[in-house]
Amino acid sequence: MQRLQEKYTNETLPILVKEFAIKNTLQAPRIEKVVLNTGIGDAQK
Repeated sequence: MQRLQEKYTNETLPILVKEFAIKNTLQAPRIEKVVLNTGIGDAQK
């Protein structure tokens, strides 16, 4: 999660601020939760 947060802060956030003309970076959308699903159905057979 730390690498994702760094990538968002360093690369994505400045683009969002410029594209949507946001004056304060706290107004930009942020990542709240990341969910990964893994299926093991085929491995059990």
